Amino acid sequence: MAKESIKARERKRERLVAKYAEKRAALKAAGDYEALDKLPKNASPVRLHNRCKLTGRPKGYMRKFGINRVTFREMASAGKIPGVTKSSW
Repeated sequence: MAKESIKARERKRERLVAKYAEKRAALKAAGDYEALDKLPKNASPVRLHNRCKLTGRPKGYMRKFGINRVTFREMASAGKIPGVTKSSW
């Protein structure tokens, strides 16, 4: 499980990206790269990293569910994810 500070840092980056998205798009369209440089570094969407919303694990992330594979398996086995069943044939 990731440290709370790392998960908080990632949430902060997500908020900054959302806050500056419109301004960033306008500056890019205008070609004003000097003004783009003055925006906060963490406002760039490239700096985001997908992490599990529950544990903060950075690897094995499943975009569709927003959690990692380990957490997904535990929740699916417990029946906490609707529409997901263990396959058998």
